Amino acid sequence: MNRRNFLSLTGTFTGGALLLPDFLYSFATQKNLVVGEQCLVFIQLNGGNDGLNTFIPFENPLYYDLRPKIALSKDEVVSKTQGMAFHPALKNFADIQQNGDLSVIQNVGYPEPNRSHFRSQEIWQTASASSEYKSEGWLGRYLDLQCNEHQPTAGINIDTIDNLALKGLEPNSITVKDPNRFKTKNNGEDGGKLSENPQLDFVRKIATSLTEGSDEIQKALSKSTAENSYPKTALSKNLEWIARLIKGNLNSKVYYSSLGGFDTHDNQLSIHKNKLSELNDAVFAFYNDLKEASLLQNVTIVVFSEFGRRAKDNGRGTDHGTAAPMFIIGGQNKGKIIGKNPNLDDLDNGDLKHEIDFRSVYASLLKDKLSFDHTKIGIQNKALQGLF
Repeated sequence: MNRRNFLSLTGTFTGGALLLPDFLYSFATQKNLVVGEQCLVFIQLNGGNDGLNTFIPFENPLYYDLRPKIALSKDEVVSKTQGMAFHPALKNFADIQQNGDLSVIQNVGYPEPNRSHFRSQEIWQTASASSEYKSEGWLGRYLDLQCNEHQPTAGINIDTIDNLALKGLEPNSITVKDPNRFKTKNNGEDGGKLSENPQLDFVRKIATSLTEGSDEIQKALSKSTAENSYPKTALSKNLEWIARLIKGNLNSKVYYSSLGGFDTHDNQLSIHKNKLSELNDAVFAFYNDLKEASLLQNVTIVVFSEFGRRAKDNGRGTDHGTAAPMFIIGGQNKGKIIGKNPNLDDLDNGDLKHEIDFRSVYASLLKDKLSFDHTKIGIQNKALQGLF
């Protein structure tokens, strides 16, 4: 088994637990990182979020014709502008937009869309074409080129499972659920050669750095607190951890988390409202935390889903669709609505036609926020204009 596969296997079975303290320790001691460095925070909505009931074309009569069972009335929606409005559960998203800190990118998708959850997530996470299969994620490829040396902590996935988007040729990212759990004592082993197996030696060296960094981890975490009270939800806790790592100057280029439950084939009105409320409350607490710490300008939050839902309801909910909006918060974005309103007069077999390729959004994030040439990782799309 080669070193890369060994680490991949280890990271998967430990949920990244083995590598987290090395991450925190390395970032606490690296001299080439400066306070205020730009980073990206991704929130992936798993299951296919219904974009038409998230950012709603409330002035279009076809919206109500296509969705007699689940359409939201003009009186319910909030923050009306240019014929569009937010779901009432996203009232704080509307507030953030009013503050000039939120951009909506409409009709985001890709050519020849795939309606499989697994495959569409894979396309988004690797930035591949529909007919193209890649082994490494787009962020993993970026980190491979960005990191001069192996840095197991350049990308942080706060979750219970690994994320393909962060997978690269080198293990420059880790997956962890609870950073506060990692408190260890030195077991006497050093970081030298421990066996005749170089792959095992490498893993043991990382494990040794866990104990070496234990004190530094607790010191770093003790320097940061959540300035705002976060809701008692899993996503909120994940974002609270990310905020503490950012505020504690244990900076990573990329942070990642996810929220499931958006596959609303049935009972959509109730389920979707609850999921959007969870998203709204968690993001708003995170937003306020960063803002009060004067860090919002350095952090760009990206909210997306693998696809939207079909334009017409099925009587109880919606089935798998294609294009949907993305939301960009912070990072000194221009606070605009980018793209045309959903065209319900011109559907593709009942689905919205995408107007903006998601890879052009990725290109803008890399170019404008991370000062990186997106073509080096195979993204040939032009960067989206007007976002930053």
